[in-house]
Amino acid sequence: MLGSEIAKKIRVYITELAVTKVRNITLHSFDNLQQIHKRRWTFIHFDAAYDRLEFRSASGIIVRNENREILASQAVIHSIIVDPFTAEAYARLQAIKLGIRLGVNKLTVLGDSKTVIKKCQSFFTDKSVIGAIITDIQSIKNRLQEIEFTFVPKAQNIYAHTIAKEALRRRESFYLEKEVPEVVRRTVGNLWPNPPD
Repeated sequence: MLGSEIAKKIRVYITELAVTKVRNITLHSFDNLQQIHKRRWTFIHFDAAYDRLEFRSASGIIVRNENREILASQAVIHSIIVDPFTAEAYARLQAIKLGIRLGVNKLTVLGDSKTVIKKCQSFFTDKSVIGAIITDIQSIKNRLQEIEFTFVPKAQNIYAHTIAKEALRRRESFYLEKEVPEVVRRTVGNLWPNPPD
């Protein structure tokens, strides 16, 4: 194994450690959780924005119920990210963790990265750079009653993409219940007045 490969594995490991230290961002009232539990399927769109110069990424996540109502939006900043695939994998991991924190039972996770989706659907051990993240996803998805990984075109993932892009630009993580940031709403509103199906 070359020194550069070892360094890359160490960077990925350090990033994984940083992700595991993410704490719950908000506490939910009992009434709020009861309402979420009553819904059948919850849909989480995820995307990532990546800065190659600073090896930094942002995960953009938007959570909707079957009636297309926004339940939450979140952005998480990650550092020491080696490539865009790693950024997408972390965004997927953050999406599933948010679904678990919200207490949902049936989750559809939608994203525009076919590679990450295929790896999450596989039952085989992934030995790529994102293998450890995929293993984390495989282990925590068992906390849900049902989970689906679905590919959507970038045009249908515009809210999650804009959240990630804005968070990376501002270098800020956030969590909002039942809304998206105003800057995201304005940006997307010009392109798409309603969240796409």
